[in-house]
Amino acid sequence: MGGYVADEEYDYLYKVVLIGDSRVGKTNLLARFAKNEFSLHSKSTIGVEFATRVIHFDGKTLKCQIWDTAGQDRYRAITSAYYRGCVGALVVYDITQKETFQNLDRWLNELHDHMDHDNPVVVMLIGNKADLAYLRVIPKDEAKAFAQKENAFYMETSALDTLNVETAFRKLVTQVYITKDKNKHCEDMDIASIPKRQSVKGDHESFEDSYSDTDPSSIRSYARLEKEVIS
Repeated sequence: MGGYVADEEYDYLYKVVLIGDSRVGKTNLLARFAKNEFSLHSKSTIGVEFATRVIHFDGKTLKCQIWDTAGQDRYRAITSAYYRGCVGALVVYDITQKETFQNLDRWLNELHDHMDHDNPVVVMLIGNKADLAYLRVIPKDEAKAFAQKENAFYMETSALDTLNVETAFRKLVTQVYITKDKNKHCEDMDIASIPKRQSVKGDHESFEDSYSDTDPSSIRSYARLEKEVIS
């Protein structure tokens, strides 16, 4: 399990970014995961904020540094510094606002443009505000299909009632650990035949064994090449 105390010793430090339009609930997702807090009157993020949280997995202590940035265009000048060194991304939209879903391509393209292609980023698509399901305008099947096409995996959350918030962050961070460990194993074996930008599949079986409550649509690292899914 994870803990809300972030200053303990750790084995790995991972930078995770939250991206998506303004007002989709990124700040409350972060507050719920990092401090188990929620505010109905939270203001839009100005610039960049981040919080830390420790997760224990596979006998290791994983420290997550989660960065939340403003979704407004006027803050895009900070983009390069924001993405630098990230190994995981939660791409968030509001299930009740169609435009926030339509803008996911822009956010994914921005991530792709600024990520380190030698270190693929693990991506999770988040449909937030699931507590407002009666106002849903984006069918879940459509969102799952989009996530699968983008080589990401998908989950719906509610920062208000805590639905899947813990699970989503934990799945992302532990998949980063699994992917990094597998990449290290490949490097140790000196497998030079793997294309530089090829996606490295995660360990689907061990991932689902650890979290059997939700079935991810895809559990792979993110390395887009002309929007094609690399099998």
